[in-house]
Amino acid sequence: MEIIVTLDVMLAKRKMTLTDLADQVGLTMANLSILKTGKAKAIRFSTLAAICKALNCQPGDILRYEDQV
Repeated sequence: MEIIVTLDVMLAKRKMTLTDLADQVGLTMANLSILKTGKAKAIRFSTLAAICKALNCQPGDILRYEDQV
């Protein structure tokens, strides 16, 4: 099982750059990049909420569960 991060898709839909999002959410580009590439092991709910607020989306719009069989 695996959680897939689709932050890049939502950024494209909102015509927003990672830099714009980092500025709005108050995270470093490095931390957002780790999340965007799927290398993050965890995310705080407060961070997820801030990202969703900035992108006007739901957590399910940027996170997806896949069952690897």
